[in-house]
Parts: sequence; structure tokens; C-alpha cells
Amino acid sequence: MAKAIKKQVLGRGLSALLKDSKNEDFTSDRANNGAQIGNIIELDLELIEMNPFQPRTQFKEENIRELATSIQELGVIQPITVRKTIDDDFQLVSGERRFRACKLLGLKTIPAYIRIANDQEALEMALVENIQRQDLDPIEIALSYQRLMDDVKLTQEQMSQRVGKKRSTIANYLRLLKLEPLIQTGMRDGFISMGHGRTIVNISSLSDQIKIYKEIISKKLSVRATENLVKEYNKPTSVKSPIQNELPEFVKNGIPKIANYFGHKINIKMEKNGNGKILIPFHSKEDYDRILKLLKSDL
Repeated sequence: MAKAIKKQVLGRGLSALLKDSKNEDFTSDRANNGAQIGNIIELDLELIEMNPFQPRTQFKEENIRELATSIQELGVIQPITVRKTIDDDFQLVSGERRFRACKLLGLKTIPAYIRIANDQEALEMALVENIQRQDLDPIEIALSYQRLMDDVKLTQEQMSQRVGKKRSTIANYLRLLKLEPLIQTGMRDGFISMGHGRTIVNISSLSDQIKIYKEIISKKLSVRATENLVKEYNKPTSVKSPIQNELPEFVKNGIPKIANYFGHKINIKMEKNGNGKILIPFHSKEDYDRILKLLKSDL
């Protein structure tokens, strides 16, 4: 009978973030290249299959090249993690950027930590490792959190403990998935920030979210200006006084024209004596300058 050996301690990495698997009573069962389960070995890159559970959808070539340069100078500092499959093959669990960088350099082997993991555990490890990275976009992080909750059956509180993030932080990321898909794409492509997204999500109507998004892009609104814009949008409609309900027909007919000209909803107040005011809101200095140019053009 093969003699059991202890799992190596890798510090506070994935092994500390994830619960021990029932499958991790490691033995000296040897895989290809004499690899022992639970050990770190130099593994032939050609023997490693890609991870089908990889949550990361975009790998920037520039970042891979930078990592390759670092590996060329210092070597692979942190081993990748692979799992041994039932067919005695190896499947990448975490470390795809390091794997790609070594491939780019034309290396033949890479340091790899060998472990046993079922599909759910492989998914969980890949998701948690990616969440710890700094270069994921907010939507990728949100999708990773959501997938952990759905596929691994974790609550937000349990997920908070696993990934070392505050529950409120996780909730804020998950809320981004309520954004209209076009806006999610805009955030992934860097047209707007997570701060913009967190503000837009307070608009319940997806079509109105798109209107706000387009205004942010066209006017280059800051997050603060976007917050003011959304606050204005979400203001409860005040109960109109009898005087407001009795606006003359010529005023009612002119409101849409004025609003369309200035690109804003406008407000008109009238007094009993027939005097009135037209209120034109603005949401930033750029927006104010735009309105001022419109006024000057007609003077």
C-alpha cells in the first residue's frame, strides 16, 4: 500500500482561502513525469490542458509580455496549480497568465503544484484565485462572485469569508450585474468607471439607464456629476399646486421645445399674476458651458 504524505503548506494562498477537500488525503500515487500528488514539480507545458472553468475572459497581450519579461529575469516565483484528472492528465486550475507567459518564452516546463480536485473544487479555486488579482475589470469580478454563489452554493457571507472581502463590497459588485448589458460592456471597455456604474444602477429602468449612460459619455461627466444627475432623475415628483395645473396652453406647448433645445427637463413656475420662471438645470461645469454656448449663439 502506498504511504500517505502530508500536503505541503503554501502560505496564505488558495490553500488557506479554500476549505480542505475530502479528496485531499494525498498519497504517493504517481502521475505522468513521476509527479506526486501534493508536490511541486517541473511539469512539461505540453502535458497541461487549459482550464474550462476559467472565469477570466480577457487576457491583455501587453500584460502577458510584461510577465514574460519578469519570468525571463527572475523565473516563475509562484507555481501554477494543476489537478490530476481521472485519465492521468493534468488540467490547469490557476495561473493561466503564468502559463501563457512561459509558452510565449518558449519554455518547456513550469513549476506546478499537483492536487486532486473535482469539477466544483476546480471551479472554486479558479474563481477565488482570479478574484484576488488586481487586473480584473469590475464586471469580471461581479460575474465571478455570482458564479461562486450559483455553482458552489455560497451565500454572500460565506463568500466574504472565502475571498477576504467585506460583504458590502461583494454586494456592490453584484449590483453591477443589474446594469443594462450595453453599460456593462462600456465598463469592461473602460468608457466608464465602476463609480459611474454603481451610480447608474440606482436607476431601475434599463432604457433610462442607457439615456444616463449616453449622457455621461457625450458630456464626459465625472462620477460626482453623474451622482447629481441620478439624484435629479430620482427626485419624487412634487404634487402640483392648482396654479401649476392651470398652466396656460402656450406654456404647456412650449415646454417640450425648450427641453429639447437645452437637452434637459425644464421646470416652469408661474404666479397668480401671470409672471413665470423657466428653470434650466445643469450637472457639471461642462454642462453649464454647453448651455451658455447655446444661449450665446442666439444672442
